Amino acid sequence: MHRLRAVFLLTTIEPKGHKWYDEIIKEKAGIQVRQYRKREHVENYLKTEHRGSTLFEDVFLPHNSLPELALEDIDTTTTFLGKEIAFPLMINAITGGTDFAEAINADLAELAKRLGIPMAVGSETIAMEDEEAIESFRIVRDIMGEDGIVIGNMNGNLSPEGAKRAVDIIGADGLQIHLNPAQELAMDEGDRDFRGIKERIVAAKDALNVPVIVKEVGFGMDADVVETLYDAGIRYVDISGFGGTNFFEVENLRSLRRDMSDLYDWGLPTAYALSRAVALEKKDLNIIASGGIKTSLDLVKSLVIGADMCAMSGEILKYVLHGGVDYAEEYVSELIYKSKIIMVLLGSKDIQSLKHIRWRATGRLLELLR
Repeated sequence: MHRLRAVFLLTTIEPKGHKWYDEIIKEKAGIQVRQYRKREHVENYLKTEHRGSTLFEDVFLPHNSLPELALEDIDTTTTFLGKEIAFPLMINAITGGTDFAEAINADLAELAKRLGIPMAVGSETIAMEDEEAIESFRIVRDIMGEDGIVIGNMNGNLSPEGAKRAVDIIGADGLQIHLNPAQELAMDEGDRDFRGIKERIVAAKDALNVPVIVKEVGFGMDADVVETLYDAGIRYVDISGFGGTNFFEVENLRSLRRDMSDLYDWGLPTAYALSRAVALEKKDLNIIASGGIKTSLDLVKSLVIGADMCAMSGEILKYVLHGGVDYAEEYVSELIYKSKIIMVLLGSKDIQSLKHIRWRATGRLLELLR
C-alpha cells in the first residue's frame, strides 16, 4: 500500500513511457518506502504489547552485609573502543534516514553527550541511496563532537565500499553490522536469502580501520554463532537477546497479509544468550549485552554475568518521545545511581570487580544452561 502511494506521488511529477523512467520510479519508490518504514518501526514499537522474559529474574546475586565501601568509592568508568566512558552503557541503534528520525537522533545524541556514553545510529543503508538522508545520521557526530563515541550501522549485505562510506559519514569509532534474518522474514518486502553474510562481514572488517561490532536485533545470538564470528576475526559482538523490542510484533503491525503472532515468543532470552557467550572464555572477546535491559538490576546482572558493555534502545526512546531529553536523562541517571548502590551491596568497587561476583542461576535459566 505504501509502495503504491510512493509511486503515485512520483508519477505525478515525471514524464512517463521510458525505460530509464521506470528504473527511477522503482529506485525512488524504494527509498521512500524505506524512509516510511523507519518511521513505522518507531511508531509500532510504541504500540507493542508482548513482553517476553529476558530471564534476568533467574539471576541470583549475593547480598554483602559488610562491603567496606562508601558510595563515593564506586568507580563506574570503563574503556570502550579506545575511549573512556562514564558508565558501561550505550544507546543502541534505533533509527535514521528521515526528518522525523533526525529529530530523534539529535535528542539521543544530546543525551549521550550529557551522560558521557556511546551512541549507535540506525541502519545507514538508506544514506547509501539518498544523499538527503545523510544529515539525519551526521547530526549525531555534530552534537557529540570528536570526544564522543559514535557507532555506525549497516546490514549484513554490505560491501567493503559501503562499510567505509558508513564510517566516513559520521566519523564512526566502530561499525555495527546487524544480523536480522527473523525480522527480514517477517517483512513482506524483506530478504529471503542469507547466504554469504559471513564473508561480507569479514570483507568489511578487513577494509576498515575501526572495529566491527556484529549484533543481533532482539532474537539473541547463540554461542555457536559467537564462536563462528570470533574464528572469523570479530572481537565485538552484541548478543541482543529476546525480551526487549520484538520485531515479529513490530513487523506484524505493518503487515496486511499474514499474522505472525504465534512467533512472538521466538528467540534466546538475554540472560541465557549472554551466559553462553561468556562461557566461551575468549579473553579478547568484547561482549555487549542488550535486549530488554530496563532496570539497574538488569544492568548490574549483565555485568556480573560477564558483559563488557550494556546497551539500551527502546526504553530510552520511550522516555525521549514522551518527555524529551531532560526526562530521559533523569531516567538513565537514576539507573546509574541505583547501579552504584547495588555495587556497594555486592562489595564491588569498580566495573571489573563485578565479574568476580559468584552469581547463581535459578529456575528456567538454570534448566536451559544445564
